[in-house]
Amino acid sequence: MIVCISFFRSLQRAAAATALLVLGVGLNGCADMSDSMTSAFADPAKYNLYECKQLETERKSLATRAAELQGLMAKAETGAAGPLVAELAYRNDYTAVRGQTKLAEEAWQRNKCVATPPKPEAPAVSSAPPANNRRAKSPMRSGSY
Repeated sequence: MIVCISFFRSLQRAAAATALLVLGVGLNGCADMSDSMTSAFADPAKYNLYECKQLETERKSLATRAAELQGLMAKAETGAAGPLVAELAYRNDYTAVRGQTKLAEEAWQRNKCVATPPKPEAPAVSSAPPANNRRAKSPMRSGSY
């Protein structure tokens, strides 16, 4: 009887370990799928009618948003259930932004756009207060206006 119970417990442990292994492999497959599925989260025709100036602005804002989401995901992963929180809270947005970035980049190349060179910095303005060219007033004397 004791042998039967111990065999049953070891069988349960083996089944649980196998289930966890299958679950881990399955979720790993889903995580790898997000790289190839970025275009599913973006409208392929969104950037077809954009001009180069509009595409340049859009590409910059998408790069900023992607960097912001990466930072938020990295910050979330430092917590106790960090990787789970990062996946649930930010992964869909990050995947959508990556898809939009890919489509914007394709439109950029298709339109043969060239990046606008950065504007030269304005010459530094002196922070000293302007010189006062007025003569100093003489102190008022009592009785005179």
